[in-house]
Amino acid sequence: MNTHQHTESVDVHVTSEPKNIIANYPALFIISVTESGENIPLEVVHTMKMHLLVVNEELTWFDHIHPEKQADETYYVAETFPSAGKYLFFIDYKPVDHPASVSMKSIEVEGNLLKQIPETKPKLTAVVDGYTISLLNGNDLKTNTAQSLEFSIEQEGKRLEEKDIEPYLGANAHIVMISQADKDFLHIHPMSQDPFPIYAKTYIKKTGLYRMWVQFKIEGEIHTVDFTVIISEGEANKGIHESHGAHH
Repeated sequence: MNTHQHTESVDVHVTSEPKNIIANYPALFIISVTESGENIPLEVVHTMKMHLLVVNEELTWFDHIHPEKQADETYYVAETFPSAGKYLFFIDYKPVDHPASVSMKSIEVEGNLLKQIPETKPKLTAVVDGYTISLLNGNDLKTNTAQSLEFSIEQEGKRLEEKDIEPYLGANAHIVMISQADKDFLHIHPMSQDPFPIYAKTYIKKTGLYRMWVQFKIEGEIHTVDFTVIISEGEANKGIHESHGAHH
């Protein structure tokens, strides 16, 4: 398991039970955030002390789960992987008296291997559970500027409004973007802006293909949709750095 740290004095450790993780069998992960070898407390951010975003290396499979705090300040979470291969854990956390950070780990899963075909073309509309979600400005996303993400949601031909969506994790929705090339990571908590029930601003540093997952809640049920966007080069030094996301 490989770790990348944003906070020099803070370390993140992950162990699993069993040690050898097998596809289609649940594994328990124990995550600890330490400083000088001691577990340290975390703050609540967007209603949770730790967010764990899990993807396969091809970015065709996604899960968003929340490890549960234990008495010793470690965090436990179970996951079952659909196929053998390499998976990435993006652990989003904020230690008390430290800045928020994202730690990435790679997990190797054994067992049955299912062929995964990475996305190569833009996908700006998704359908789930009778809802059609569109990223309306998905062809206009660029680097080097504060960038808006403008979504519409329709059900049976009717365009939904902010009042139709329930809060999820302290925001109107939840967005993750990960670049295909180097796994640059953005974690975005949008609000709404008329006429968009889901709206956010972020700052994208690198060009290329990104996979995006959007989660929203209606009538008590959380829905997850995926998009594929191509980020083009914007004018250098244009706009203000306004990111609601964490960059890995």
